[in-house]
Amino acid sequence: MTGSPNGQAFLLNSDAPEGPTRFPQARSVPSNSRTTYVSGIASLLPDGTVAGAEEGQIPDVRKQTETILGTIDNIIRGASDGNGSIHNLIDAVVYLTEMERDYAGMHEEWNKVFKSQMVAPARATIGVKNLPDPRFVVEVKGVAIVPG
Repeated sequence: MTGSPNGQAFLLNSDAPEGPTRFPQARSVPSNSRTTYVSGIASLLPDGTVAGAEEGQIPDVRKQTETILGTIDNIIRGASDGNGSIHNLIDAVVYLTEMERDYAGMHEEWNKVFKSQMVAPARATIGVKNLPDPRFVVEVKGVAIVPG
């Protein structure tokens, strides 16, 4: 693969300045790769608690996003026998229950993991009314490829 473990980024206007949004318009990957489809992941911890959800407080989208991205990294590593990571993610869908309030915080955490458009997966961010648990304010699903 060229330049990034998740294939090659495509931008309609590759000469435009990057700006604050860090995801390409598309990614291309070779066909000899292993594909992993990651289910929607929330910030549910192994002990049953929810990261970023303190009793009586507005859920913390930054903490939830950080936790989710770490969980996705662990899932991809496990599903690829340690050969892949979150940086093999080629496509992601982010669901937010409060788009206006939480988009910037989610995006800030996203940009800590994906440092440029050239390495970030393609992404859609969708506002939803609810997620399966009222403590969840963000959920992420995605597709990863790891060279075969």
